[in-house]
Amino acid sequence: MIAIEIREPGEPEVLIPVERPMPTPGSGEVLIKVAAAGVNRPDLMQRRGRYPPPPGASDIPGLEIAGTIDRVGPDVSDWKSGDAVCALVAGGGYAELCVAPVGQCLPSPAKLSDIEAASLPETFFTVWSNVFDRARLQPGETLLVHGGSSGIGVTAIQMAKAWGATVLTTVGSAEKAAACRALGADHAIDYKTQDFVAEVLRLTGGKGTDVVLDMVAGEYIGRDVKCLAEDGRIVIIAVQGGTQSTVDASLVLRRRLVITGSTLRPRPVAFKAKIAEALRKTAWPWLESGAVKPVIHQVFPAADAAQAHALMESNQHIGKLVLTW
Repeated sequence: MIAIEIREPGEPEVLIPVERPMPTPGSGEVLIKVAAAGVNRPDLMQRRGRYPPPPGASDIPGLEIAGTIDRVGPDVSDWKSGDAVCALVAGGGYAELCVAPVGQCLPSPAKLSDIEAASLPETFFTVWSNVFDRARLQPGETLLVHGGSSGIGVTAIQMAKAWGATVLTTVGSAEKAAACRALGADHAIDYKTQDFVAEVLRLTGGKGTDVVLDMVAGEYIGRDVKCLAEDGRIVIIAVQGGTQSTVDASLVLRRRLVITGSTLRPRPVAFKAKIAEALRKTAWPWLESGAVKPVIHQVFPAADAAQAHALMESNQHIGKLVLTW
């Protein structure tokens, strides 16, 4: 098979097509003929040598795929060859064939193309695990999403709105603000021209937001604390702005705040399988009804993965970037 390999840590041009042996599905796994694969920030970090794959995972980048099942491994009864599927994987997505644990597979929604289905797993699993499981967002509460125009952002906005929450988001341009409002965000705050802490407090009548989904970290954490409501929760999913922050601990005490975070890639299959079950029960009907929609910014042939990485690093995209075979 052809795969996109990271020749050595570096800039996007280190991504090159190579021939690799076809993988074999083990017990509880399926081999998927990949039609499309999503591009995500962790792929960029892996390319730069900053996010190695977990033990036992493929060194080929790519965390989400869609296509059809080529064949099933031992002890697989719920899937068969030819089934349309999308899956979260720990690596190996940038390839013509990829192995996935059955617990991390979901049926591709009937109304969606392979390209659209490939844009779902990484962001849907991440948002569900962090916003709904860890941060326990409730209908009627307010969610602040940093980076609302990112792949995670467009997913979090739509899922939270479908759940019945009020959604605030930070963005870096008027174009991105308009896109986020079109997806359902109640308010979009331009972090380049506005103080998001002051804006969140103004928009909530001084109450603050109940949950913050933060992929920036760094000095944002201290500012997040200042705009949280009582019993508010911050969940950190990335550290694009750095790992150090100064937090007013007295606010944490007085308002009974929670600061948490997680990484999904190294978690065991059983953990991810529970998320898949929750998504199939709650989020997949949102996709099928159109309440939540994939947001695809651009599609690239897999051989042009370097161009996709360069675009993501430019931060000019709104929504997801997808590779096709």
